[in-house]
This record gives sequence, C-alpha cells and structure tokens, in this order.
Amino acid sequence: MASGVLHLLVGGLAVRLAQGDSGGTADQAGAFRQLAQAPGGAALLWAVAVGLAALALWQLTEVVVGVPGADAADQVGARGKAGAKGVLYAVLALTAARYAQGAAGGGGGQESLTSDLMASTAGRWLVGLVGAVVVGVGVFHVVKGATKRFLDDLHGTGGRAVGAAVERLGQAGYVAKGVALGVAGGLVVAAALTADAGRAGGLDGALRTIGDQPAGTALLVVTGLGIAAYGLYSFARAGYARL
Repeated sequence: MASGVLHLLVGGLAVRLAQGDSGGTADQAGAFRQLAQAPGGAALLWAVAVGLAALALWQLTEVVVGVPGADAADQVGARGKAGAKGVLYAVLALTAARYAQGAAGGGGGQESLTSDLMASTAGRWLVGLVGAVVVGVGVFHVVKGATKRFLDDLHGTGGRAVGAAVERLGQAGYVAKGVALGVAGGLVVAAALTADAGRAGGLDGALRTIGDQPAGTALLVVTGLGIAAYGLYSFARAGYARL
C-alpha cells in the first residue's frame, strides 16, 4: 500500500511536469514533499515510512530464511534480489521519516555522490556498472509487464480470480516503470562515460528527458499515467500477493 501511494504521487508529478509545472521534482523526494504539504501530511508520511520499513524488513527477512516459491538452485539470486530491494525500501523509509520530521531534503545528494565516485577511474566504472544494472532492471520490468509474468506474483485468495483490471494495470505499470528506469540508468551510464555527474539525474532527470523528446509531452503523460497505474496495481497486489 505504501509503495502504491508513492507511485501514484510520482505518476501525478510526471503528468504535472508534462503540463509545464517544473517547480518540483518528479521523483520520490517530490512525492514526499507533496505529502508533507498536504493536510495531515506528517501523519501520512509516517504511515508511508512505516509501510516502507515493513517492506524492507520483509525483504531482508527473506534474505535470511529464503524466498518462498524459489527453487533451491534459484535461491542465491532470489535472496540477492530481495536484499537489494530491502536496502532500497529502507532508504525510502528513512527519507520519508526525514520529511515527516520536517527535513527539507535536497535533490543534490545523488549528484554529489556520483561526482565523488567519478573522481577516480574505478569510481567511474562503478557508476557505469550501477547505471547498466538499472537499465537491466528497466528492461526486466518492461518484459515482465508485456508478458504478464507479474501474474506469477499473485494468486486469488478465497476462490477469487485475478481480475482483468488488475492485469491491465500491471501491464501498463510495469512497462511504464521499466521505461523510466531504463532512461534513468542510461543517464547514469552517460554520466560515467562523459565524467559529467550532472547528467545522472535520477528518476526526475529520466522523466524530463522523456519530455524533451519529439512528442515528449504525450510520452510523458503516458509514462506518468503508467507509473500511477503501477501504484493502483500495488494496491491490488497488497490483497493478492503470494507471501
């Protein structure tokens, strides 16, 4: 549910960006900032932070006890994936908590870290590798959405079948999120190749890059709506997910 809220807000920010609203950032920080400004924002942020922390704990627990449904031969890869997701959710939970406490939170942290890493040749290789991994994750999301492989993560509880609406939301959501991640990873790779940390713009930079393309406004609206669809799919997954 917490992940769903986050994706809905990011999708909405992307659509607003397509409409010419360039005052904020269309990424997780922008979503947290938007929640903070809403009535009861602090309480909402704490709820999201707790939800994301629960996701992190769940994923990190699977690293220790194993991933249900994964064959013995696939456990190493499955545990590695769960660990990476656990760390990501933990970072997002801490960020949400900082916003709930009133921290301003800037968008320059990633660029500063990238700059520090690219001060050495080894660091540039590491940045490029991270970007390539993100591109791979993006491609994985697109394939998972296009082939409906995400349905393997769901089951109908109490005799319920997964509805067509959930399938469509999952397809649109995974493909749109994959495209955004792929572009973000490509920007990181480009930053490593050119030794220009400013090109590694994260999710916000990826969405702005999409918007700068021919027919970019329409592409950005579609991408934003797709990310929002992933948010709605996440709500459904909260009830269907195989745990």
